[in-house]
Amino acid sequence: MIATSQGLLEESGTGQGARTDIVIIRAGGPPAGPPSAPPADRTVVSLRGGLDLATAPELREQLIRVLHRGTGLLVLDLSHVASCDASGLAVLIGTQRRAGLLGITMRLAAPSPPVREVLRSTGLDRSFRVFPDLSGALDQDRREPARPGPAPAAWAVAWEGRLAGTRLVG
Repeated sequence: MIATSQGLLEESGTGQGARTDIVIIRAGGPPAGPPSAPPADRTVVSLRGGLDLATAPELREQLIRVLHRGTGLLVLDLSHVASCDASGLAVLIGTQRRAGLLGITMRLAAPSPPVREVLRSTGLDRSFRVFPDLSGALDQDRREPARPGPAPAAWAVAWEGRLAGTRLVG
């Protein structure tokens, strides 16, 4: 693990040649981590502070930047998140959706008790892949459930063509 002025970067992963980037995002602050590093096999984003209306817009932008840097696995470490409201949940849901569209697997690791309770009470613990600890979330050998990919462009165009001549009666 290398300490930099911007955060921590772990150069090697599980000994299988995997590289893991660690990016720390504090509520109201810029991300700490390698800003222009090549894509890692795995990226851990350690969120700190509250996931709420005040922090959601900036957090969303930072997570989008992390996704567009590229990775095979995105793990959000929620162990240091003090609270989470509907805005924070919306960021998590949107990040999962974007990750899926980019072919990135997203997992949640070690949610703090308040976050775990919000996920459980909303039923979102069944929509996310939630792991009790970071090492479990980073396990590369876990089999992910099959998820349907986006429809091929040709199929979507053909489907829209079929609908063009359809009149809805209601």
